[in-house]
Amino acid sequence: MIGDLYADEELERLDRDALRALQLLRLKKTVEAALLTPFYSKRLKGVGITSAEDIRTLDDVRKIPYTTKDDLREAYPYGLLSVDRSEIVRMHASSGTTGTPTVIYHTQKDLDQWTNMTVRSLRATGCTKEDVFQNMMTYGLFTGGIGLHYGAERLGMLVIPASSGNTTRQFNMMKDFQTTTVHATPSYMLHLYSRMEEMGYSLKDFNLKRALIGAEPHSEEVRQKIEELFDIDAYNSYGLSEMNGPSVAFECTQKKGMHLWEDAYLVETIDRSSLEPVEEGEMGELVLTILIRTGTPILRYRTKDLAAIIPEPCSCGRTSRRITRIKGRTDDMLIINGVNVFPSQIEEVIMKMPGIGTNYLIKVRKEGTLDKLTIHTEVGAELFTDNAQDLHNLRRRIVEELSASITIKAAVELHEPGFLPVQQGKAIRVVDERGSVF
Repeated sequence: MIGDLYADEELERLDRDALRALQLLRLKKTVEAALLTPFYSKRLKGVGITSAEDIRTLDDVRKIPYTTKDDLREAYPYGLLSVDRSEIVRMHASSGTTGTPTVIYHTQKDLDQWTNMTVRSLRATGCTKEDVFQNMMTYGLFTGGIGLHYGAERLGMLVIPASSGNTTRQFNMMKDFQTTTVHATPSYMLHLYSRMEEMGYSLKDFNLKRALIGAEPHSEEVRQKIEELFDIDAYNSYGLSEMNGPSVAFECTQKKGMHLWEDAYLVETIDRSSLEPVEEGEMGELVLTILIRTGTPILRYRTKDLAAIIPEPCSCGRTSRRITRIKGRTDDMLIINGVNVFPSQIEEVIMKMPGIGTNYLIKVRKEGTLDKLTIHTEVGAELFTDNAQDLHNLRRRIVEELSASITIKAAVELHEPGFLPVQQGKAIRVVDERGSVF
């Protein structure tokens, strides 16, 4: 594929002109592959794109209509396949819980390119072949576990494919094999800490240096809490199965935004209402085109994830632009009595409170004609068993700060540790009794 003239370390530090030239060449190759699919052949020809030569500049990508998850479902099972099935060596699929699954096919070359991205991402966080990598993400059709697994192996790390759940076993392996790096959801990291003492462990039993956290949006306050509880570095990451999975974007050791690997992904940010581009630095919906996959080319995919592009160079020397942490999704925004509220805004408030535990749940229901917002959160065992006045003061402070942040007066209920359910995979943080759970 175009770009193989560069070593991966060179790709990380290409100047902007060389990077954009590489993007254009790879975009042409991707359009060429897309025209071989039943789905894109019809769609692209409908807007006058009949060959890769109709893409002359990167701006020409805007001639291409957006692709949505509904489009991927419509194309199920083979409408987005651009090569003969004999060339496909793996597929991944969504769970299909809300309808027809979305399916992504990979050639061996596609998997090699994906693995290169995960190696790069791991290296950016300081990982080396001296590290022991315990992967606590689910394996299977979900890309979270297997995606980083292959990158860690190629980097030379000792890989423990623990998968998710079984907290007792996770602790045993962390201790016995002196794990230095874990990959987990932020909610599971918090759960681990809440069970550590109960299971007879302390931090001195482990050799943990870093956690790679992702698969669910989380606030800076949650990252800081994980770092403080475990005395480690925690690195944010971003990926989605439509764009392979883990390693679309990853933080480096500077922790000032996630490098979106632009030699592999063409990124746009758009206003979610008008669908027009927004300026760099402004919050918008991420739109991604994958440039390194032949089996299932996807053009201008509306991710529904909200973030901003950080245009300033990173002090680490990598030239791919960074994105901010994901603020939320366009479809997880709550409208409560006419006010737009993102769960991340609530998380930011409660997780910075001293004494707050590691689990919370947001509930919304109808009370008459009005919406009622209730925040359930656990508190530390010491605080919960202390006098009621301390709990009353904490509850009042949370209510006041939430009101200042989201302009809504929420009810707050404080619970003892272990009261709220724990999910082994992605955490369920919102129960909307008006109709949706996420």
